[in-house]
Amino acid sequence: MNRICIWAFLVSLLFLIHSTESVDDVQTTLVKFIQKLSSSNDIPDPTWGWNLSSDPCKDQWKGVACSNRTFQVQKLLLDGLNFSGTFDPWILCTGDKSFAESLNELSLNDNRLRVENLEGISSCRYLSRLHLRGNLFSGNLPDSMSRLNNLKTLEISQNQFSGVLPDLARISGLTQFLAQDNDLSGFIPEFDFSNFLKFNVSNNNFSGPIPNGGSRFPASSFDNNSGLCGEPLPNECPPKDKSKSGYSRDQILMFSGYFLIGLVVVLLILYKFCTKGKKNKKKVSDSIDLKVEASDYDGSTKLSIVSSDKSEASKSETSAESAKSLVVLSSPEVNGLKFEELLKAPAELIGRGKHGSVYKVICEGQGLTMAVKRIKDWSLSSNDFKIRMKRLDQVRHPSVLPPIAFYCSKQEKLLIYEYQPNGSLFKLLHGDQVTFDWSSRLGLAATIAKALAFMHEELREDLLAHGNLKSSNILLNENMEPCISEYGLRVENQEVSMVSISNIQAAEENDGQNTFKSDVYAFGVILLEMLTGKVASVQNNGMDLARYVVSVIKEEWTGEVFDRGLSKEGASEERMVNLLQIAIQCVNQSPEARPSISQVAVMIDAIKEEDDTSMDISQALCFRGFLVQQRANRSRIYYYMVESRQEI
Repeated sequence: MNRICIWAFLVSLLFLIHSTESVDDVQTTLVKFIQKLSSSNDIPDPTWGWNLSSDPCKDQWKGVACSNRTFQVQKLLLDGLNFSGTFDPWILCTGDKSFAESLNELSLNDNRLRVENLEGISSCRYLSRLHLRGNLFSGNLPDSMSRLNNLKTLEISQNQFSGVLPDLARISGLTQFLAQDNDLSGFIPEFDFSNFLKFNVSNNNFSGPIPNGGSRFPASSFDNNSGLCGEPLPNECPPKDKSKSGYSRDQILMFSGYFLIGLVVVLLILYKFCTKGKKNKKKVSDSIDLKVEASDYDGSTKLSIVSSDKSEASKSETSAESAKSLVVLSSPEVNGLKFEELLKAPAELIGRGKHGSVYKVICEGQGLTMAVKRIKDWSLSSNDFKIRMKRLDQVRHPSVLPPIAFYCSKQEKLLIYEYQPNGSLFKLLHGDQVTFDWSSRLGLAATIAKALAFMHEELREDLLAHGNLKSSNILLNENMEPCISEYGLRVENQEVSMVSISNIQAAEENDGQNTFKSDVYAFGVILLEMLTGKVASVQNNGMDLARYVVSVIKEEWTGEVFDRGLSKEGASEERMVNLLQIAIQCVNQSPEARPSISQVAVMIDAIKEEDDTSMDISQALCFRGFLVQQRANRSRIYYYMVESRQEI
């Protein structure tokens, strides 16, 4: 027994010594770092607490934010403190390993710092936010910066950085890149712009074409780069110079003459056809007026295109257009909605995908804010589209956002939804706004799975799956509750479908039942996003994230895949692993090997019940301790009263 006590004492002593050494190492690293920032061997202000005789977390050093559970330094926020020394990330990221692993945000905005050993920043490999705006940093950005795989925000604007950017497109989770007002040059990397929330490279020396997807940002994000061209900038990219092809000047002039003659002939032919078509179109457009007609179309209101011209010729032309209509579904608050009011209302582009765009539309006359999904060139006929929309309107679930109206023509289709004010799951996961804790993520996953299981069950005979499930299509209502949007908008017969990628899901498009398994795959990708905190590429249907997670697990590094924020807040690793196993089953390459969404919902619900029970027990123990303390207090009060009476 004595030996056991001695061993326990020695183990405790060793742990205490190790912990003390670790804290000392962190203090030493931080003190060296701030001395370098202030270009002095002294601390800028003794009241800040940065010294070797205090603890950075317990004594609340200025600009230091720590984990409430592990008391490790997580953030250094040193903005606008007039530092004029040197930023040396080598000191910060290589001094103490545990510190480098716990640090996830570094902000040195609006100082007068210079930089050295910037390549050392790659050793802070768990950084998710790096803010260096408004300093005197110069030189090239090192290639090692592209190894910061957990980085979500990189802000280097208003400095003097020069040279070519490293391959930052390798950082799959990057959602904000701000590099304006520098002296950077070369080409812009081939970023996946669909992941970005903020992007700005204006006032630099970049050249060449703006990569695909850059047009989703305004021209101001690319302004004052004399060599840049392509959308959204007004200057188009010049064609390749063919004057070096070996042709003589006379040959070039001769070919140009032939080309001009041919062009004139073509333009004359086109002019003849166009003037003919314009006359016909003018007759129709002059005679069309939009107005609401009450009708018995299954209890809904129909907005039709009706002729206001009394001529018989105009009426016959307009009758062909009468198939175009806005159908308002069973939603009494929008029964007075007019199509022309919808088209004239201010519209803000809030999303753009492979098959369509989403606009925020405010109809002041109705007092409504709506989201309008516009789909072009969908091969689904107008009649089939109407049948599908009517069927979806019959199947309602509180966590599935229903369309309140729709419009269809041969060229395009519009779906009108109630606007959800709190953004999407994608922004919640990858933005900087709020903390997204484990219990909230688990509850959201359970809600989505149950809603999807309900829709699959109700619409299986109709072969109507979601078909385009992703984190940006999980919206949050005014109560921050999730709702699935765009259900049933699988765009068929396209060269590349959002749910038909490579050899994994190519065969699934041909089988309506397998489309339900495509939803399961997409839901598995959403689970991986919530567990890892990493962005799933929309262009590759999340396969890159699935492959990454599977490869890490094969190397038996399961703990490495989880979002470090979850582990730091004390989330149960056992329950995270259980949810990860469900996600891996969902993204199995074989559709037959994937579980149904109903099975997935049951498994997630079991994990949630276990998590809720664990939380209830923890709260009960805390409450029990509180009651014991209250009883002890009452006992002391009673004893005091008895003693007082005896004295009297």
